[in-house]
Amino acid sequence: MIDDNKKYVIAPLEKKHDKHEFNCGIDPLNQYLKTQASQDVKKNVAVTYVLTTTTSEKILGYYTLSSMGIFPGELPDELIRRLPRYPVLPGILLGRLAIDNNCQGIGMGQYLLIDALKRSFQVSNQIGIVAVIVDAKNDKAVKFYEHFGFIKLPEKGHRLFLPISTIQKLDLL
Repeated sequence: MIDDNKKYVIAPLEKKHDKHEFNCGIDPLNQYLKTQASQDVKKNVAVTYVLTTTTSEKILGYYTLSSMGIFPGELPDELIRRLPRYPVLPGILLGRLAIDNNCQGIGMGQYLLIDALKRSFQVSNQIGIVAVIVDAKNDKAVKFYEHFGFIKLPEKGHRLFLPISTIQKLDLL
């Protein structure tokens, strides 16, 4: 369980954050944070949100959000029937979500995911978004997202989605 005595902060990645010791056990996720995340932020490709405490800038976890186009043919028929017939639909990509090895198994992943879904829902009130899409890194990550209602996209391996209408019903705000 998350330590209730600590005050956690989720904020956009800044230079002050200590990303060099971060290790989630998945090298591409470690390397992204250490070498690419700041560049993606500067180029407006993705925004990286980091989890720290009020007393430390050490990164305990992070996730990224960016916009994306969703081809309707990738979505299940029951969802497509309820959407307008556009060649590409707007979505949010939860591109990466990772927790440092020292913080795994205590609810930090859920904490970050809920924050990402809240932010996505807030954006959907300002611009059109039909779903949050996630590219899970492995089968364990797929199970994590499925636990929170994400649905695997047909024939897309580890890609899952959660309709904004479902997020709205979660009452996260």
